[in-house]
Amino acid sequence: MTTAFDPIDLSGTPLANRIVMAPMTRSRAGAGRVPTVLTAEYYAQRASAGLIITEGIQPSPAGQGYPDTPGLHSAEQTAAWRRVTDAVHAAGGRIFAQLMHAGRIGHPDLLADQPGGLHPVAPSAVAAEGQVYTAEGPKDFVTPRELTDAEVRETIADFVAAARNAVAAGFDGVELHGANGYLIHQFLAPGTNRRTDAWGGSVENRVRFAVEVVTAVAAEIGPERTGLRISPGNGYNDIDEPEPEEAYTALVTALEPLGLAYLHVLESSPATRELTLALRKLFSGTLVLNPATEGPTSAEDLALVENGTADLVAFGALFLANPDLPARLRANGPYNTPDTATFYGGDHRGYTDYPALAVR
Repeated sequence: MTTAFDPIDLSGTPLANRIVMAPMTRSRAGAGRVPTVLTAEYYAQRASAGLIITEGIQPSPAGQGYPDTPGLHSAEQTAAWRRVTDAVHAAGGRIFAQLMHAGRIGHPDLLADQPGGLHPVAPSAVAAEGQVYTAEGPKDFVTPRELTDAEVRETIADFVAAARNAVAAGFDGVELHGANGYLIHQFLAPGTNRRTDAWGGSVENRVRFAVEVVTAVAAEIGPERTGLRISPGNGYNDIDEPEPEEAYTALVTALEPLGLAYLHVLESSPATRELTLALRKLFSGTLVLNPATEGPTSAEDLALVENGTADLVAFGALFLANPDLPARLRANGPYNTPDTATFYGGDHRGYTDYPALAVR
């Protein structure tokens, strides 16, 4: 029987186990949206994961959605990420960069220091309900500017350039963030994509942006180094996606021939498991599952590998608070409790000071 502690070959990248550190925003980048020395320490501490997927990294200045998130669109950022990947590799780990364009989720105040008077963009000029944190406190989301056809193509090119930078920075691959209500997800969902051109309307047109981004990145750095994260039916960030089956079936069917490194499914609720299983049948490659669980259910999550539901299983907050999570999972605990007050922003507290198990 295959277990989560067994190694796996991820399209040519050997992983020591099937336990994945899920991407988690930490908002601790330095000046110039550059990862810091602490960032390198944070990820290196968690190198016992089979695979680390970084926090969301914006592929362009306009892609930023939260304060102090890092980028991969400048030479300075690329060089700083090399320090992170070197530290992870030195500790025996593997790491993919998650490329995340926030789209309409953001605020002009977060982009005010960027040249050109940037404003959040989206498939359509539909504002999200809710607020985002800025240096001046929470502010309502604004109505985004609708991307022109030319700008859609430029945005695809931005993802490609950032993927190229990721490889230059030493990442083992990239994950394209098509989940949680960010730009790729905004194109997929009918509530945020009200276009009537080739990028919207029909299911085929709504999945087109995701397909073209993934295809272009795979052509640039290789499909074996390219993954995609999706969250079908997830209403996070005011996404309206009441009947996701048709769109995600079409999306996965279109991507299947590419031979991607993996498909990463984030379940928004236990009710989406049926769709997860249907997509698994359509996708012949590696499936990473971030299951919808409540409470300390790590044993149940690990069983998803044993029963064949997934090839790898991803953990979020549990990995944030437990740098040596694979060892703790094997021992069935104990687990450090995540400090929610230090999730976003700040210094080493709640970032690199969670203790590992004592070595006996």
